[in-house]
Amino acid sequence: MRISRLGAAFAMMAVAGPAWAFEISSPVVGKDKKIPAKYTANAFGCNGSNASLPLVWKGVPAGTKSLALTIYDPDAPTGSGFWHWEVVNLPPTTTSLAEGAGAAGNAALPAGAVQARNDAGSAAYFGPCPPQGDKPHRYVITVFAVKTDKLAVGQNASGAVVGFNLHFNTLAKASVTYTYGR
Repeated sequence: MRISRLGAAFAMMAVAGPAWAFEISSPVVGKDKKIPAKYTANAFGCNGSNASLPLVWKGVPAGTKSLALTIYDPDAPTGSGFWHWEVVNLPPTTTSLAEGAGAAGNAALPAGAVQARNDAGSAAYFGPCPPQGDKPHRYVITVFAVKTDKLAVGQNASGAVVGFNLHFNTLAKASVTYTYGR
């Protein structure tokens, strides 16, 4: 059976998705998808800078009123994973966060953005630091297109509370998974 050129183009679109797809990535992570050691924690035996990765995204869908961002490690040996970073109430026009934007105090974030409490207990970014000898952990970085201007989430909210609010207010989301092991 022979496929026409038009049929082949449609088949490729079905696999690759439309050019306007909602996507997120980090310019410092290579094709191997490994997080550079610089962005790891400076605690629990890790000696990174604990600076958040620079992140960029595109294809935010129409109707988005705010954005949220999370970084989650499903491989953490806790029984419930580990939330490394949660940011809510980013303006819908935001298309990137610079390296270090996850510093405590929100000064490096757009006005109005709020960082919730990570599983290390602070309202800031906490870099990867899997246990020595574990297989490399996965770090799922997700940007959410939110249908409300503001989520009622404060800096003391847990990852579960942020997730609950996002569950009921998300229009679309884009994720990428990177790894880190030691």
